[in-house]
Amino acid sequence: MEQQDIINCFNRIYYDGPDQKNLFTTTTWMGVPTYKCPMDTWVYQEILSRTKPDVIVETGVLYGGSALYLASICDLLGHGEVVACDISLQHVYQQTQNHPRVTLLEGGSTDPETLEKIRTACHGKRTMVILDSDHTERHVLEELRSYAPLVSPGCYMICEDSNINGHPVYPEFGPGPYEAIQKFLAEESAWKVDPNCERLLVTFNPSGYLLRAE
Repeated sequence: MEQQDIINCFNRIYYDGPDQKNLFTTTTWMGVPTYKCPMDTWVYQEILSRTKPDVIVETGVLYGGSALYLASICDLLGHGEVVACDISLQHVYQQTQNHPRVTLLEGGSTDPETLEKIRTACHGKRTMVILDSDHTERHVLEELRSYAPLVSPGCYMICEDSNINGHPVYPEFGPGPYEAIQKFLAEESAWKVDPNCERLLVTFNPSGYLLRAE
């Protein structure tokens, strides 16, 4: 097999699980479900350490594991806060709700009221963004266009789960994050994909580590 074929096969086995239970649904951070690929979370801490954002915006919270993880890295760095939104916060674990570096907003990521609150929280601050809410192409493209202006030069906007719709997993999903990323990049010359963030081979975010030019 060609090397890329082997990588894609492993990605599919990891994503689906050898027993047909998605392995990413079994990952936790300090007891809170994260629904993330550990290879990606390792890259996230590298990005935070290198770029040192003041604010990390996260769309999509669910149980709050990734927000708690990001806040924990901020604790280690002694710098940064997390502003996260979701249409419902009813499933968020108490550990995340109680963390002093986490601000939770209930509302859709593209709702004008939510966007205005997030813009206010980011105003004048070095900002990065992680998009992980509704994964349909239409919604993700709207998020990319809405949140790109908030990201500081030299910082990242990470579009998650671009591996679905056959890139290389979940081929039946239909157009999603990957397709939205391609359209966004065709519109915006200030952004580029950082392939170094995919060097660990297993990622849920192919072409999704978007770096804003300095």
